[in-house]
Amino acid sequence: MARILNVIIFFLSVASVAQNRIPELVSPEVNADRTVTFRIYAPSASEVLLECDLLQKGSGPMRLTKNESGVWSVTTVALPSEMYLYNFQVDKVRTLDPNNAFVIRDVGNVFGMFFVPGGKADDYLVRDVPHGSVIHVWYDSPSLKTNRRLTVYTPAGYETSKENYPVLYLQHGAGGDEDAWLQLGRTAQILDNLIASKKAKPMLVVMANGNAGQTAAPGESSAPMKKPVFIQPDMFSGNTEKAYPEVVAFIESRFRVKKDKASRALAGLSMGGMHSLVISANNPELFGYVAVFSSAMLWPKEAPGEVYKDFDRKLEAQKKAGYKLYWIGIGTDDFLFEQSNTFRKKLDAMQFKYVYKETAGGHTWSNWRDYLTEFVPLLFR
Repeated sequence: MARILNVIIFFLSVASVAQNRIPELVSPEVNADRTVTFRIYAPSASEVLLECDLLQKGSGPMRLTKNESGVWSVTTVALPSEMYLYNFQVDKVRTLDPNNAFVIRDVGNVFGMFFVPGGKADDYLVRDVPHGSVIHVWYDSPSLKTNRRLTVYTPAGYETSKENYPVLYLQHGAGGDEDAWLQLGRTAQILDNLIASKKAKPMLVVMANGNAGQTAAPGESSAPMKKPVFIQPDMFSGNTEKAYPEVVAFIESRFRVKKDKASRALAGLSMGGMHSLVISANNPELFGYVAVFSSAMLWPKEAPGEVYKDFDRKLEAQKKAGYKLYWIGIGTDDFLFEQSNTFRKKLDAMQFKYVYKETAGGHTWSNWRDYLTEFVPLLFR
């Protein structure tokens, strides 16, 4: 009798769990008409909002509606093809979408991500094409007195080829690290797709950590695992720029690459754009191609680094040394737009030739992925 009673209790428990089971939801669901539906099960919540970088400037979060089953949902208008990041606010508490396994870190925040295909986002997706490899390597930096971590993309066929390849050195912005361009910038997918379609030459892409006080991305070194911060205290020390030739020297000793100026390119976004300006001006013999995306163009007058001193003279030396391409891209809503205009006026007065790309939008990865996709096909021609 006791055994029968235990069986009855077991099945009643299973039935109870089944009745209270969290429903399986699809979220986000990218619909055929490019609208996107978000869903979250939160029966006790009184308010659920959607925070997403798809929203128009100043529009605020989107409000979800709850049905009788406790599922909140909202469907957007048709969206442009793009990579998007988002979170929910449940009763004013920010949370990830529990139904989306695809998450990404940006500085100290974590977001769900999704793609709306059928346009430029197709360049960011993994296609059925030959794929390059991504590795992390450590190099010795005598200037910074430490070993440091690099992320390196090698194109499809590198391992079996005897060819020497050109190199793009790619810099992240403030708050980023050597994995930012790989994850948020979709560099490996963009390069795979451009190379496979013959729009770009096969090349290596080297992504260094631009924070002189870090040896590696958060959680990838022996440093304490603290929440990442946006601004590092040594941002304007000049140490990153001064030590950068060590990155080039390491790559050329470790990898099968071409070692002439016309086979090296340097590009960066925001803080990394500033680094690219300064590194290339201080080393006019190194890089035949330079690009700055939404770049900080000015630095504090009290910045201690020697690399910032006599900068106009260094630009003149860079101009005299010659280069293949100097490329500037920025959005009209970028908070650094006026700085960019000021810097371009300086270049114009010096008759320093450059290519200028002005787009809509602001200081966003959406623009920076666009700039990378446009700049890479121009290299090493």
